Amino acid sequence: MDFTFTPEQDALRKQARDFLEANPEPSFAELAELGWTGVSIAEEAGGVGAGFVEEAVLYEELGRALYHGPFFSTFALALPALPDDLRAEVAAGTTSWTLALGPLVPDLDTADRIATVGGDGIYELEGAEREVLTTTDETRPLGVVRGGTVGRRLADSTVLEEIATRSNAALAVEACGVARRALELAIEYAASREQFGKKIGVYQAVAHPLADAYTQLELARSLALWAAWCVAEGDERARIAAAAARAHATEAAVRVCETSIQVHGGIGFTWEHVLHRLYKRALWIQSFGPSTTRLRAEIAAALLEGGQVFHVPDLRPEHGRPDPALAPTTQGG
Repeated sequence: MDFTFTPEQDALRKQARDFLEANPEPSFAELAELGWTGVSIAEEAGGVGAGFVEEAVLYEELGRALYHGPFFSTFALALPALPDDLRAEVAAGTTSWTLALGPLVPDLDTADRIATVGGDGIYELEGAEREVLTTTDETRPLGVVRGGTVGRRLADSTVLEEIATRSNAALAVEACGVARRALELAIEYAASREQFGKKIGVYQAVAHPLADAYTQLELARSLALWAAWCVAEGDERARIAAAAARAHATEAAVRVCETSIQVHGGIGFTWEHVLHRLYKRALWIQSFGPSTTRLRAEIAAALLEGGQVFHVPDLRPEHGRPDPALAPTTQGG
């Protein structure tokens, strides 16, 4: 079986990278003009009719560019619960969504509409008051909603299992995009910065950590893309694959960012450098939803029980566990 990217997927990646480098803060409507908002929506619902692998290509490039917008919340969280008429609005770029799975809601500052879990279903939440919180990663804020009325019933709560899988896979791929950019910056710096008449990349104290970071990233990316393929194909291993990918990729992204900061030395710790924003996004991804400890426990239980995942995971942060994404910031950036 050939697992290489198709020419169309490679072209999508190139288009995404070129566009995001030229347009660092695109609107949701601009993404729609490129066809990105319909990439995994069926043609009969107004989409492109591709699949989750193509969506994963976009998650990776959006993570690399530190995109600030409701792509993750719309497609990884809300899309599985939306009926065809609302999916058509998403594909057209006229409506974006976020899903309130718990008290902290992502992309609340940019999403147009809110869905919420209630009883045995998922419903639209209308007229709720939004409060966007100051978080570690200002390009991916969290917020809380208060009040509002329950509107249209969107889906049965059984769709939460699909949402958990898509969310884990999407965050794993996005983490790889963040880590890739951090590693590229470190390699560029090590290849140009001189110390004692030599490029610092020739010293083992720099070269070896970069080699370790590269291997961590490549393993994480392999897991993440495997999870994306499983989701796209409806493979029975999709739940475990996505959980494994997110558990490893999010930790790897944090370590790669830390390595890059160390390689850069003094400049790596400054607020003027992009590295601190990549690091914050990696921490946000790691802290959103279930912890890596919980994901690994679910993977172990599934393996011990013959590969069957035994319950729908709670996507909310554990009660009593501080959320690193809510760490107060004292400086801008």
